[in-house]
Amino acid sequence: MLRFPRALPLVVVALAVLACEKKKPEGAAAPGPGGAGAAATGDRILLGHVGSLTGSEATFGDSTDKGIQLAIEEVNAKGGVKGKPLALKTYDNQGKPEESAIAATRLVLQDRVSVLLGEVASTRSLAMAPIADANHVPMITPSSTNPRVTKENGRVRPFVFRVCFIDPFQGTVMAKFARDHLKISRVAVLRDVGNDYSMGLADYFLAKFKELGGTVVDDQSYKAGDQDFKAQLTTIKGKSPEAIYVPGYYTDVALIARQARELGMKQPLMGGDGWDSARLYEIGGKALEGSYFSNHYSPEDPAPRIQDFVKRYKERFGSVPDSLAAQGYDAARIAADAMGRAKDLSGEAIRDALAATRDYPGVTGVISIDADHDAVKPAVVLEIKGSAGHYVATVQPDQPQATK
Repeated sequence: MLRFPRALPLVVVALAVLACEKKKPEGAAAPGPGGAGAAATGDRILLGHVGSLTGSEATFGDSTDKGIQLAIEEVNAKGGVKGKPLALKTYDNQGKPEESAIAATRLVLQDRVSVLLGEVASTRSLAMAPIADANHVPMITPSSTNPRVTKENGRVRPFVFRVCFIDPFQGTVMAKFARDHLKISRVAVLRDVGNDYSMGLADYFLAKFKELGGTVVDDQSYKAGDQDFKAQLTTIKGKSPEAIYVPGYYTDVALIARQARELGMKQPLMGGDGWDSARLYEIGGKALEGSYFSNHYSPEDPAPRIQDFVKRYKERFGSVPDSLAAQGYDAARIAADAMGRAKDLSGEAIRDALAATRDYPGVTGVISIDADHDAVKPAVVLEIKGSAGHYVATVQPDQPQATK
């Protein structure tokens, strides 16, 4: 397996892509609607998606890809963009940053996509972002919430955007919810030290929780893929927190919840949007009851725009869309909207149109893109009951919390 450091020159990655093409790896393209699967031609507009269709977070990539497919089908049913149909080409990154770099390079240099969509995980988006910038191809991440994805060292990445909120807001949401809604004053944290998303979310949560007068009794860590968390949980148990903040991904979180209950710990767990997967409940079961996580939308929201989306998705794929599907849908629809408004289909023109996006009526909220290429939008908090996440509260940017 080839492994690339983050700052690896693009030409080296490109050479690796060519080598991988000759070997025909398992990360093959998954053709989307509209005749996708071949290089872009003059009579259609090709979008490229990089997602984790296999690996420990496979539900993330699968849901996102389905949301993108639905969006493209709907745009094409209404005539496409500038009279051309959209097409989709998806590569599986197997949940790995180095595979994300390879896939993004392949889509940009060989498939000649007009827009890159992906990734869900911040670490993997960070591997893709320099490739988008270097080749002037706009990239929209549906769900990567780490601030460095769009802005690093004080510099906004010129061609990278997101349609999700960022970790400072998400961490603040849960810290405020813990203090104001749950009336919790003592928390512990269990974070994934190998994950940019988990580390950043934990830091922002802790900073806000302390600012609001709360006490952090312990800050433990693990690495994704670990199977035994009982040492960290035993230490946390001895500090008697009222809740445990676990900003990880669903597989690890579910195991942590089960092992916490086996140790007799009854405190609610709290987390972020990385929890959102049906697999969370399949693995964690009743151990997750009474826990809370922040998310991008709830299919229980009665707003007509959301219920219409849920209905269309269920008709197309036979299941209720999770937030990853909703964000993939929003990313593709915003890409189409920007291309429709752009003066032409050059990377620079599409980038300028994306940057000018204001008050777009997305499924995950009314979305505006700010100067840092981040989405300004609300968050929701869900409580797990009966092996499902149920809507509890909506938190708007820079506005007081409104609860149900």
